Amino acid sequence: MEVKLFNKWSFENVQITDLGIKPYVNLSPVIVPKTYGRNTQRKFYKSKMNIVERLANKMMVAGHRGRKHLISSGYNVGQTQTIFNVIKDSFEILEKKSEKNPIEVLVKAIENAALREEISAYQIGGTMMRKAVITSPQRRVDFGLSIITQSAYRRSFGKKTSIAETLADEILAAYKNDATKSEAIREKERIEREASGAR
Repeated sequence: MEVKLFNKWSFENVQITDLGIKPYVNLSPVIVPKTYGRNTQRKFYKSKMNIVERLANKMMVAGHRGRKHLISSGYNVGQTQTIFNVIKDSFEILEKKSEKNPIEVLVKAIENAALREEISAYQIGGTMMRKAVITSPQRRVDFGLSIITQSAYRRSFGKKTSIAETLADEILAAYKNDATKSEAIREKERIEREASGAR
């Protein structure tokens, strides 16, 4: 019997084309993507977590952007079933709009949104220097998930559009690599441009 996400979507035939992040995107079949924190005590073991569970965790605590905490992330901490319902609804919207497996669409969106180069600041004497550095594969996946979830929250917070719709729209735009509609792609391109100028 094949194990499907939420008994609906198969993990079979989902390919990761970006070899750099392939070891860090876990596509092991699960029905309910929840490990109850068993991977939290060991460093980098989040790579063993299913990628949909990592998306759910980012939805619960979307995190900081610069020095400012995302205004809406605090409302969802611990609301596991609520977040699963949001992801399930957004995957159904994705399936209708793209006519493809939503897990495949999510993986491709993460690949497109994962930045390859960023800026690191360091101090020499009294001067702050900026240098372009290659982003680690684990951070690339985290960055892609963070920006996708933060963008979805910003677009839905205080508006009539539901979080499931904005999440589906952001994932689909990132899947298409459309910088005009995807905030994740725009942010990735902005950081890579800055890094290119700091070489």
